[in-house]
Amino acid sequence: MPELDINKLKIDKTQKLTGPSRRKKKPFFIASAIALLFILSFLYVAGIIAPATTVDVTTVAQVYPSQSLSVLNASGYIVAQRKAAVASKITGRLVALMVEEGSKVKKGQIIARMESDDVTAAKNQAAANLVNALAVLEQAKTDRDNARRENVRYQGLVADGSVSKSDYDAINTRYKRSEEGVKVAEANVLALKAALEGAKAGLNYTLIRAPFDAVVLTKNADVGDIVTPLAAVATAKAAVVTIADMRSLQVEVDVSETSIVGIRVGQACDIQLDALPAIRFRGEVYTIVPTVDRTKATVLVKVRFLDKDPRMLPDMSAKVSFLSRNLKPEERKPRLAVNGSALFGRTDQTHVFVLQGNHVRETSVQTGVKLGDMMEIISGLKSGDRVVINPPKGMKNGTKIKIAER
Repeated sequence: MPELDINKLKIDKTQKLTGPSRRKKKPFFIASAIALLFILSFLYVAGIIAPATTVDVTTVAQVYPSQSLSVLNASGYIVAQRKAAVASKITGRLVALMVEEGSKVKKGQIIARMESDDVTAAKNQAAANLVNALAVLEQAKTDRDNARRENVRYQGLVADGSVSKSDYDAINTRYKRSEEGVKVAEANVLALKAALEGAKAGLNYTLIRAPFDAVVLTKNADVGDIVTPLAAVATAKAAVVTIADMRSLQVEVDVSETSIVGIRVGQACDIQLDALPAIRFRGEVYTIVPTVDRTKATVLVKVRFLDKDPRMLPDMSAKVSFLSRNLKPEERKPRLAVNGSALFGRTDQTHVFVLQGNHVRETSVQTGVKLGDMMEIISGLKSGDRVVINPPKGMKNGTKIKIAER
């Protein structure tokens, strides 16, 4: 019997399996792939894994109807047309300051006081001199009256020969001298009255008063400073305070000389202050300064306020819209509006796509009047909502979006 080769009885593990077990796995993989494709298709159709659509967006905001009536816009600043740096008429040391920044003052109100010992003494001396002169005048009048009576008496005596003519002449000369003495005394009184008024004026100059009703803008000197109208000394101050009449506030703007032909005195304006962005103020062109700034090729236009606000301050920045006509009362209030390109019609209604996260929600809105390139929104949106501009064809509720970078 031939010998058996035992090595031939070993199983070859490197040989791949074939047969029924492998064939059973193929249907499972195919079914899984089909299910996965079905799920992915459903998610894509639902927009869950769809690529984001790049869109432009705008914000719903409050706008004023005056924006659609603007023919020209310009920027400038509020300027007080009545402003003064209040100073003393004489040189001296400031001893009292009764106001500070923001204080309201009336015309003639004392706002500061300078040292006045020397002028007070001069006034007192002038007053005493006047009293003395008045007493001298009274004495001169008494002497004149006595001399007049004596002169009358001697006229009678010389007429009947009781006294000589020379005696009468002496009495008459004394009478005339007394009359001249009264005139001299009266002139002296007038001179001393004038001196007293001058001394009082000098004393009054030490009291610094407001020249008109105003508000204190800045305090230029402190108690102890030397104040002089010429400020010849380095440490001296030329002004004590700077004041402005708040009733004279106007907006000054520079208008290009090529556009000035469209501006006229009395033209209606809409004024917006950067400090008060939520309020629009009515205004009108007050004057057009007939001078061109050659360095900027502009003309200065002054616009006065028709509406005042106590929060207005000099040097506040302002934007002025020159309008084509006066505003009606109902046009002075802001209205909710959105860019007209965000609106689209569907089923006889107006709709917009409102952003919600990175998706959009289709919303129906009720519109009002057209305001330039904006459309008034009566209902359906609120201020601050962001909506899609020029929504692309095929956009629908829930579409994933990406905001275009600008």
